[in-house]
Amino acid sequence: MLQDEELSARVLEKIKKENIRFLDLQFTDLLGRLQHVTISTSNLKQESLVEGIPKLDGSSIRGFTEIHESDMVLMPDLSTFSIVPWYDGNYKVARLICNVDMGFGKGNFSRDPRYIAQKAEDYVRSLGFDTSYWGPEVEFFVFDKVSLDVLSPFKGQSYSITSKEAPWSKEDGGYLIRFKEGYFPVPPQDTLMDYRNEVVITLENDFGIPCEAHHHEVATAGQCEIDMVRDNLTKMADNVVTLKYVAKNIAYRRNQVATFLPKPIYGDNGSGMHVHVSLWGKDLSDPTPYLETVQLSNLFFDASDEYAELSQLGRYFVGGLLDHSRALSAIVAPTTNSYRRLVAGYEAPIYIAWSKSNRSANVRIPVYEKGEKNAGKKRVEFRTPDPSCNPYLCFASIVAAGLDGIKKKIDPGDPVDENIYSITPERKKQLGIKELPTSLREAVEALKSDSDFLKPIFTDDLIDALAELEVSQYKQVSSLPHPYEFYLYLDI
Repeated sequence: MLQDEELSARVLEKIKKENIRFLDLQFTDLLGRLQHVTISTSNLKQESLVEGIPKLDGSSIRGFTEIHESDMVLMPDLSTFSIVPWYDGNYKVARLICNVDMGFGKGNFSRDPRYIAQKAEDYVRSLGFDTSYWGPEVEFFVFDKVSLDVLSPFKGQSYSITSKEAPWSKEDGGYLIRFKEGYFPVPPQDTLMDYRNEVVITLENDFGIPCEAHHHEVATAGQCEIDMVRDNLTKMADNVVTLKYVAKNIAYRRNQVATFLPKPIYGDNGSGMHVHVSLWGKDLSDPTPYLETVQLSNLFFDASDEYAELSQLGRYFVGGLLDHSRALSAIVAPTTNSYRRLVAGYEAPIYIAWSKSNRSANVRIPVYEKGEKNAGKKRVEFRTPDPSCNPYLCFASIVAAGLDGIKKKIDPGDPVDENIYSITPERKKQLGIKELPTSLREAVEALKSDSDFLKPIFTDDLIDALAELEVSQYKQVSSLPHPYEFYLYLDI
């Protein structure tokens, strides 16, 4: 991924002008954790920004390379250059998000998540679409303190969560938020409005990421949601990674803990990352499609569709999501904790179905607005993902499933406009409603048996490496005695 000479010159000039002392090179491992190496700018040359920086031992990064092929090169995307605002004392730090290349001029690394996202965008264009737009709803918790005792298996395992909002809080004078009553309360019950304001201001002013809204979410104990303005696939994945980076650092500076763990609190809602997506292209009915000035159209919108103004193309996309939902779970809900969220009773989408306005289905067509003037807002919402996922792989797998539905013209069937949580098993069977996997192991098995739809974008070795990492984590969690087992079985 060679960078434009002019852009690299501008970045180098800004580094000198702003007196940037260190450059932080960031990338994600296969499971989505942000990694970094920091280089001094004192001897930084322009060709390093263009040709890459050989500073990575790939064998030490989970899911990357073996020890005999460990030399790798970080290829900075210069459009992601941002000055990190919390290093404003004796020195300044700027960050760049990077692709990962194989060393010795071997080119793109097949398991680099960001490269997978770029391949997904290429695949979208190869099928005749100009672009896709993405709008994830990122939910997360901000706790005052988390205490862990998990490294002494012969002593036992435990954790405790402290939050001034929580019903179990011992803070004096706190305005508690009861379980499932955290949606939209004003301060002082919502103790995190100032925190979310700071996160949004930092995203917008320092990292150039526009945001639409933020609010307290349904759960108690500091559940937040921040919504960013929609963007293209790779750029939005960059934005999600950046949001997590900013949210964690600002919480840390406030002596708090931000976590994107999907289900940290028993008995209350977990954190999802509902993903909104639409495909865009030139209107085929336009008499002058060859002109560069032709405006792109949202290909998911159809004013003549009385149900949800969703086009036939959009329905096929939904069909692909439904058809591959179980396999997708291993990528979009990739932790053991993800399946503590995907249980009935907490607005989590455990059933494979589609509908408008129905949050008990895992695919939803939002219908807030109506008519041609709102055509650009028509989108499909996939509700299975959670914020523990790698956003690059998440978005790439979702578009792969949707495009498979379009290519094969997969009919999603009739929408389900009933509360699926409350209908009988017989009724579910009558409607053909299936369930998502109930464990990470089950999700991995589903992925292994249904991965062909990913093949235009994902390589076999990436899928195998991801499955191996997830099964390993499943075994680690399932093999340890659980505190609740002592409650259930101590007197057996």
